[in-house]
Parts: sequence; C-alpha cells; structure tokens
Amino acid sequence: MAISTEDVKKLREATGAGVLECQKALTAANGDFQKAIDILREKGLAAAQKRAERKASEGMVELYSHGEGRIGVMVELNCETDFVARADGFRKLAHELALQIAATAPLYIREEDIPAEVLEHEKMIYEAKAKEEGKPAAILPKIIEGNLNKYKDETVLLRQPYIREESVTIQKLLSDQVIALGENIVVRRFVRWVLGETSEAENKE
Repeated sequence: MAISTEDVKKLREATGAGVLECQKALTAANGDFQKAIDILREKGLAAAQKRAERKASEGMVELYSHGEGRIGVMVELNCETDFVARADGFRKLAHELALQIAATAPLYIREEDIPAEVLEHEKMIYEAKAKEEGKPAAILPKIIEGNLNKYKDETVLLRQPYIREESVTIQKLLSDQVIALGENIVVRRFVRWVLGETSEAENKE
C-alpha cells in the first residue's frame, strides 16, 4: 500500500526516528501505525543493546538535596563523549535518577549486584512465611519466585517503576535516552544519605 507523507511525519513525531526508517517501518507494517511504532522500538532496543558494549567514561555526578537538607543523593551517570555529557537530555536523566533514588531508596543498581547470600536469606524468609501460612508445598517455588521478583522491583534501581510514570521502569527510561542520544549510558554508582542515619561502619564500631 502507498505510505503518505503525513503518515511518515506522524510516525517521526511519535518516535523521533528518521524519515527513511519511518517509511520502512510503515511499509513493513502495511500502514499499521501502532505496529510501525513497535517495529521501530524493537530496532531501537537492539541498537541500545549493541551500544551497551561500548566504553562509557565521560558523564557527570549529579547532587540532589531533598526535604530541606534531610536527604542527600549523589549519582554518577556515564556516557561515551563529553558532547553527550553536556546534552540537556543526559543532564535531565541524571537529575531524574537522583530524584528517584531520594524517593525510593534502592539498594542496588542492577539485579546482578545483589549478593547471592542476600537472595538466599530472602528465599528462606519467604519459604518460612509461606509454610507458616499453610501454603501447599507444590506452590512454594512460585510463591518464593513472586516474592523475590517483588523484592528486586523494590530494591534494584533499574527495575523500579519511575516515580513520575509507574508504567515505565528506570531501565526503560535509560534505554530511551540511549536510543535518543545514540550513546551507551551507564549508571556507575550512587549513594543516599539520610540526616541522622547510622552508617554500617558506625554500626560495626
């Protein structure tokens, strides 16, 4: 079927993709607008995964203070070039990450950052609770898995729902900027302080 200029323009506005890519996506989707968006998103995510292998050593450290200085956050966000580090989209992302961390207090950046002993401890808690509630043994693995996923969603930054739009995860927010800016972007590290909170080092003394 013929793809109109108006259709291409509409798809460009919705996705930010180039004219040629929009034409190809609409053709492949037989003019189906939503399907064309899905095609472009799939290509974008594939490109984002390739970029994830590239070194990111530029970027910025974002500082954020909340509640009249009662909560402080420092987050390091890296990209590949100084040019992107100065881009508004990149700097906004760093600020949004700091807001997210201040509001939700994640413990880890990625799922693989969770120590094995922590996961094992959580499993034991969920299993003991399920048995105490009289849950059938056959469904214990599913209950434990469900609780573990909930734990990861709450404590892993990239798995958390974005505080401004809960249907979007922080990983999706990050991936969208990788696609938009054309560079690998990495959350390197973060720290969150709460006024009067005792540190682990102080607890060991």
